[in-house]
Amino acid sequence: MIWGTEGWRRPARGTGFALAVLAACGLLAACSEAPKIGKAVDQEQRPVTQQSPPFPTVQPPEAAPPPEATQQSKDMGGSKDSGAQTDAYKKDGAAPDSGSMFEHETNGGSGQKIPSVIGEGRIGAGAPPPAEEPKAAGAAPPPPAEVEPKAVEAAPPPPPEPSEPAGGAAPPEPMPDVTTAEPPGAGPRDDDAPMARPAAPPRPSLAAPAPVAVPPPVAPSAAARAAIESDPSKKFKVVPVFYGTDRAIEPDPARLQFGSERGHQLQLGRALISVPLSHKVPHIERPTVYEIPYFKYKIYEEKEDPNKHFTLQEIKSLSEEQMLALVKEQLAKSSTFKDHAFVFVHGFNTSFDCALFRTAQIAYDLGFDGVPFVYSWPSGGKVASYTYDRGSVEQAEPRLAEFLTMVIQKSGAKSISLIAHSMGNELLLRVLERLRPKIPDGVVISQVILAAPDVDRDKFNIIAREITSFAKGVTLYAASNDRALGYSARFWGGVPRAGDIPKDGPLIIPGVDTIDVTAVSTDALGLNHSGYAENPALLDDVKALVEFGIRPPDKRVKSILTVESAAGTFWRFQAAN
Repeated sequence: MIWGTEGWRRPARGTGFALAVLAACGLLAACSEAPKIGKAVDQEQRPVTQQSPPFPTVQPPEAAPPPEATQQSKDMGGSKDSGAQTDAYKKDGAAPDSGSMFEHETNGGSGQKIPSVIGEGRIGAGAPPPAEEPKAAGAAPPPPAEVEPKAVEAAPPPPPEPSEPAGGAAPPEPMPDVTTAEPPGAGPRDDDAPMARPAAPPRPSLAAPAPVAVPPPVAPSAAARAAIESDPSKKFKVVPVFYGTDRAIEPDPARLQFGSERGHQLQLGRALISVPLSHKVPHIERPTVYEIPYFKYKIYEEKEDPNKHFTLQEIKSLSEEQMLALVKEQLAKSSTFKDHAFVFVHGFNTSFDCALFRTAQIAYDLGFDGVPFVYSWPSGGKVASYTYDRGSVEQAEPRLAEFLTMVIQKSGAKSISLIAHSMGNELLLRVLERLRPKIPDGVVISQVILAAPDVDRDKFNIIAREITSFAKGVTLYAASNDRALGYSARFWGGVPRAGDIPKDGPLIIPGVDTIDVTAVSTDALGLNHSGYAENPALLDDVKALVEFGIRPPDKRVKSILTVESAAGTFWRFQAAN
């Protein structure tokens, strides 16, 4: 008895040979179960199929069926229903495979088809088995009408099973026992016990591959960041600059931008500035720009390249706690300038970005591994904004006092140097008058460097004397060829400024080292303040002064000479050969 499309049926005489072949291959049992319970039977049948010899008529889907099988099909009257079978495949949108010759067999020529093993996906490259959940071996088969060839073809062909079940289970029973069909509803045999386990794991061949766990991205450590910065393919170095400013924020979707308007409050942050390795001391290499004078209208601007120019890599606003944490971290890594910080206050006609670039340039050229700070007050950034800048300096005094108090009392720096240029001296001197009582024990104001101060000479004389009482050293850089100071003198009625050198000589104050830098330049600390090309000699002196505190000046640099005058002693840079 075999299970056909209409129940149990006695095989026709003409099909005896085909049934014998199928029984020898151990495949008749696959035909006795409907495809929807095929998974449960598959788990027992496939190891047996591997052990049996290959069926001689199995061919790839594109190959024509072997002549022997074709002849057998003709003898059994299979060609009678070939057109109907082909139409069934066309109805489902699939082409018949090479194993469909067995689906053309009829039961004794009655026109009733015998389910084909190849058509069920048991042998060859035909349609794969359906992907349904496993069922118990004794479950009753569903009605034949529910079997659809399209559903059978939907699942991919499974790879061969291992010869021995997982977990050390006994191998499947010999082929003759397996091919004996059981009537529906019969209880499982002893050899079917492994299939009856309710918690049987799915076959590895049908299970989806386990996803590979990808760890989330991790921010690079300090060592990794240093390795990135030292990458030979990168021809620049990044210098961190900590800033304080009372400028107003300008709308800019690309970055945090500070303009020339007054913000009336202190804002803190950090900027990362790239300095090209091709940098020439003490220049600030920036893209070439052609613009109309006084109007700042750009006709042409070269594209920024960190390998060639100073560029702003990052700018970030910080709270006081965040800034102090980063400052202390950098101080802990300092060695040449151990626990040392300097604060730079820029001068007239300076934008916020230019102040950042200048501070980074000073730190880089000094080889300064301490913490560089800059205070940027709201300069108009134009030659014509001199009056506006003067008012900005006066209103910025409370904010600079707040900023310096934080640096001196909370940063953790034990040695602090102060550097001011041009009009920035006016702001710094105002604040230094009231800073002395706020300097804690263990903190030293090392050097106060006043470069080209745009300050009234009499006012400067009074304040500078007070500074010498709490600073280890005070140095005044003055020049007779400073164009900005000449303009300022005319603005103030022709009275020379503290950083100017009139015909009767520079300003000389007891306790202050006055150095005539006319032969070099003060452009190493500012912008457009000299008619001479920039010269690294001034920075060489600043480096020796900040790092070692050597005094008097002629002991630091060989190019500085001592000059005796009627007003007292001062020093002068020699002209370069």
